[in-house]
Amino acid sequence: MRRSVFSLIFSLLLAGLAAAQSPENRREARNLLDPTLSQWEVWMGVPHKSLDLDGFPKSTSSDSKEGVPLGLGHDPLGVFSVIKEDGKIILRVTGQIYGGLTTKEEFENYHLSLQFRWGEAKWEPRLNRPRDSGLLLHCVGPHGAFWNVWKRSLECQIQEQDVGDFFALAGSIAEIPSIIPKRGKRPVYQSGAPLRTISKSVRRGTSKEMPHGEWNTVEIYTIGNQMVHVVNGSINMVLLNTRQQTRHGEAPLTKGQIQIQSEGAEIDYRNIRLTPIKDFPPKVKAALK
Repeated sequence: MRRSVFSLIFSLLLAGLAAAQSPENRREARNLLDPTLSQWEVWMGVPHKSLDLDGFPKSTSSDSKEGVPLGLGHDPLGVFSVIKEDGKIILRVTGQIYGGLTTKEEFENYHLSLQFRWGEAKWEPRLNRPRDSGLLLHCVGPHGAFWNVWKRSLECQIQEQDVGDFFALAGSIAEIPSIIPKRGKRPVYQSGAPLRTISKSVRRGTSKEMPHGEWNTVEIYTIGNQMVHVVNGSINMVLLNTRQQTRHGEAPLTKGQIQIQSEGAEIDYRNIRLTPIKDFPPKVKAALK
């Protein structure tokens, strides 16, 4: 009887220890923001022709895609900067020139969480279009591979009313459960739908964005060749078999740097945190089936 009691207590202790050490309970969140953006580097793309920049040739580009990019470490207008609000560090992106703020390190198998809110300013060539930015995951290869500014990557779109859309940049590929709502229209993510090989883009599934100026939360869960977008608590995109097209054929795309886009609109980011994980939370795991 006594041995049975001791065995039960020992089993409970082991179970408690295992639970404490599980990926869901062992929080090792890393804050990626600091006052000097020490964990990031800046690459600026092609300025719009409406801009005059001291020390740089006058751009003739009307779309900010074709032309000569400003390049690594050149941010003459301070497109990416840090401010403080209520004691919290906030990344401010003016959007005035297309650009990318890129982590110096590569990451894999993680939960990335951040918050964003839209500002007011918009700039050419997107002056009359929805406010736009983006979160680029598993960034690999050279800067400027896409539109002379961003790396090859898997994009979680951050655009007004389109947060969570998927875009394949510069040769990335994924398989996504999706439907085609009407002929000629982009596929739309839908849980349980047939898998489609996507090398361009897919519209998000159902989610709700906060009113203009309020904070939204975006989360990315990725392990191996699987990735899930979560917007304000709603799963609205699932990527499977993530990979890339190379000169030697297709190859896995399961890790890389993280980029935050400047794309013609003012936007703030805060609480950018990355946590290594070994397993998906139950809700996310269910969406992958």
